[in-house]
Amino acid sequence: MADTSQQGSPGGGGSFNDLLGRYGGMFNRPDIAVALGMVGILSVLILPMPTWLLDIALALSLTFSVLILMTVMFIHRPMDFNAFPTVLLIATMLRLALNLASTRLILSEGHTGPQAAGDVIASFGSFMMGGNYVIGAIVFAILVIVNFIVITKGAGRIAEVGARFSLDAMPGKQMAIDADLSSGLITEDEARTRRKELEEESTFYGAMDGASKFVRGDAVAGLLITFINVIGGMIIGVAQQGMGFGDAARTYTLLTVGDGLVSQIPALIVSTAAGLLVSKSGAPGTADKQLIRQLGGYPTALGLSSFLMLTLGVLPGLPFTPFFLLAVITGAAAYFMARQQRKEVVRKAEAIAIDSAPAPAAEEPISTALHIDLIRLELGYGLLPLINSTDGQRLTDQIKALRRQLATELGFIMPSVRIQDNLQLPPNTYLLRIKEIESGRGDIRPNMLLVMDPRGQKIDLPGEPTREPTFGLPAMWINPSHREEALFRGYTVVDPPTVVTTHLTEIVRDNMSDLLSYTETQKLLDELSGTHQKLVADVVPTHISVGGLQRILQNLLGERISIRDLPTILEGISEASTYTRNVTTITEHVRARLARQLSEQYTNEEGHIPMVTLSPDWEQAFADSIVGQGEEKQLSMQPTKLQQFIGSVRQTFEQMAALGEAPVLLTSPAIRPYVRSIIERFRPSTVVLSQNEIHPKAKIKTLGQV
Repeated sequence: MADTSQQGSPGGGGSFNDLLGRYGGMFNRPDIAVALGMVGILSVLILPMPTWLLDIALALSLTFSVLILMTVMFIHRPMDFNAFPTVLLIATMLRLALNLASTRLILSEGHTGPQAAGDVIASFGSFMMGGNYVIGAIVFAILVIVNFIVITKGAGRIAEVGARFSLDAMPGKQMAIDADLSSGLITEDEARTRRKELEEESTFYGAMDGASKFVRGDAVAGLLITFINVIGGMIIGVAQQGMGFGDAARTYTLLTVGDGLVSQIPALIVSTAAGLLVSKSGAPGTADKQLIRQLGGYPTALGLSSFLMLTLGVLPGLPFTPFFLLAVITGAAAYFMARQQRKEVVRKAEAIAIDSAPAPAAEEPISTALHIDLIRLELGYGLLPLINSTDGQRLTDQIKALRRQLATELGFIMPSVRIQDNLQLPPNTYLLRIKEIESGRGDIRPNMLLVMDPRGQKIDLPGEPTREPTFGLPAMWINPSHREEALFRGYTVVDPPTVVTTHLTEIVRDNMSDLLSYTETQKLLDELSGTHQKLVADVVPTHISVGGLQRILQNLLGERISIRDLPTILEGISEASTYTRNVTTITEHVRARLARQLSEQYTNEEGHIPMVTLSPDWEQAFADSIVGQGEEKQLSMQPTKLQQFIGSVRQTFEQMAALGEAPVLLTSPAIRPYVRSIIERFRPSTVVLSQNEIHPKAKIKTLGQV
């Protein structure tokens, strides 16, 4: 028995807690609370209500109406209270239900005295009517007229016109949103938000047009209920309760009119709120700000109003004090607002003056000193006309054409060239810098033409002898009047902008590997067509990083090999990366994949590739001089042997140059990078190819052997 009692107590407590948790959670659900409230309103229509509960419900109705009015006063735009039609319906149902509950009490208990329908109705009847039901009836009629004819009708008309205009303007507003979206002024999310707001606005004004009928119906119902209560109460008082006709009329009229006042005052408040809401239109801000800003924004109007009040105050027969007080108040408001506006005008003028005044020179941030121009062309002051020249092609136009030419030939996007004057240079001198380092300079004559003889003979024209700045060839500056004669003699004639552009071209070609940055490499990958993006995703960074790809492209550009066929380069990297991570080895494999391009690049006008081969002795000497394993391989050849090799190469290629040939040097694949590393130090223009880089269909012509 003891065990049973001990188990029963906790069990009972647990059941109560479960019940409390189950039903207590309902009060945390606003939707359930609203539903219960509507059920309570409907219950009032059926069930009788005690007087104390009726007093609470009438006070709630009045409070609810005031809350609606205050909310409308403080919202910034009508759409901020788009639930107003629903709230209006609930408030109307609440008043009608309370009307029915109070009617039941008045008709059933009215013979007991003024307190039959509760203290609220009794207080309204005694306070507002002063115990005289005739005064109460007149006040009630006036309230009904004001509510029904003035406020409700006006608010309904505004809502009707607003709904019509909103629907008519919807297509135009939709087109404006679509136009802003297509022109890029707004984003897709902003357009979606504006469309939703437009839809809510049209729905709101349409609902307000219908909701205004609730207020009108409420006023009519209140009038009819009052009339029914008076007639029905007198019949019940005289016929059933044995009251005299005068007592019955006074008692039931007092209660009924008090009930009507309790219902019509909240109705009038809600009607006023509806009128304020629909009359806000497009004026932004709360109601108080609109009134103060617009009514009090014209001091002249206030001043004239003050003068009129003072004039009325001094007229015979009119009381002086109230008009004088109003004149003082409006006059003082006009004075202070006029002074405030003058201060505002002065403040705006000062702000405009400050904005229009030249700003003091801001101190240049020290971070700008860290900026490096990748390519910079500095001109002496005598060469500045080359930039703005109207005769022939300007220097800037030729540089633009050079950037497009390099992109087409080599797949390399040349960085922008910064052109600036340098007063420290001689007037006719220009200076080319790559990453702030001087890479070339020249001296030209801006108003003359440069003439060169392709045969290398002496130029027989009057002029100033000089050296062509790019290759150092003998040349001469001549007057433009001798141009036709120079062309007739077969000389090469170029203008000064072309001289600078040619020099810039060679400087850029020699430094392409240094100018290809990490950012430019990533940009090349991003600009590949969509069909190659899968290849990019498979290779980078799975097989090689962007930095590694940058080094491979730099190696190719260092030997002036076009990187325009980037997909083939990526395919070669993908193949080579399966057996090595050495950048040099991967580069050699990529060069083999570009064999067709290389063979086409070095094929001469006769349709074959002129070449000089490396003798077997030198092949063996280089192979034996490579030390190390894997990625640690390097060339270790005796200095005397290197001098012999350099002398042999120089002698052989000078002989070929004398014969008018520019052959390539052919080596085996294993030693090609090491041979190139030696030759680029004394003959950088000499092309070194391996046997794997000659396409099988290419025609070759062997001119000699080193």
